[in-house]
Amino acid sequence: MNTLTTTAELAAARDYYRTRCIPAAKLKIMDAATAALVAAGAAQSALAIGDTAPDFILPDVDGHSVRLYSALEHGPVVLVFYRGGWCPYCNLHLRGFQRLLADFTAAGAQLMAISPQLPDNSLTTREKDELAFPVLSDVGLHTARALGIAFELPQPLLKLYADAGHTLAKSNGGTGATELPMPATFVILPDRTIAFAHVEADYTRRAEPLEVLKLVQSLNTHALHA
Repeated sequence: MNTLTTTAELAAARDYYRTRCIPAAKLKIMDAATAALVAAGAAQSALAIGDTAPDFILPDVDGHSVRLYSALEHGPVVLVFYRGGWCPYCNLHLRGFQRLLADFTAAGAQLMAISPQLPDNSLTTREKDELAFPVLSDVGLHTARALGIAFELPQPLLKLYADAGHTLAKSNGGTGATELPMPATFVILPDRTIAFAHVEADYTRRAEPLEVLKLVQSLNTHALHA
């Protein structure tokens, strides 16, 4: 049984890719893009704890429409934004939430994963990561923009991704050809208030699913003593 936290798995993956897989010239391009996002304070521009979450209606991989405000009528919602199924860090993060799905459900919370991928590519992600919670397609990044987590990729990074076979126009459609969401996790309360917000300019780092679960479980404790 794997006892590693998702954070530890991400750290191990980061070390592996940076020391064994990615040439120094490519790392320089990737690190420069991350540093620019950090310097611009991009993560600090996102919606934060206490803000009201914007509503959305997005398709899942089965063609059904999922509305945030309707889901909130049944309890808190955990939104996990990821870049795409081509991103190994995203896959690790999503699998971390899948391992805890039963616990989130027991705490009365619903998990939803969101990326700018076209629905067919979202279906591939769900199948590859064996996800049993909704995987939604934010084609055009309208929801990501509303939450303040969408950003424009610099041309050197776009070329690097394209050379590696990750052309955003192909995976996300033409309207998402140059943008991605910063990896982000939000917990939305039934009153539509954001109770937890973790937004990362560094795509190799994510919110720890266990910590998100503890927060969700604490919401039940507070409700019992209210």
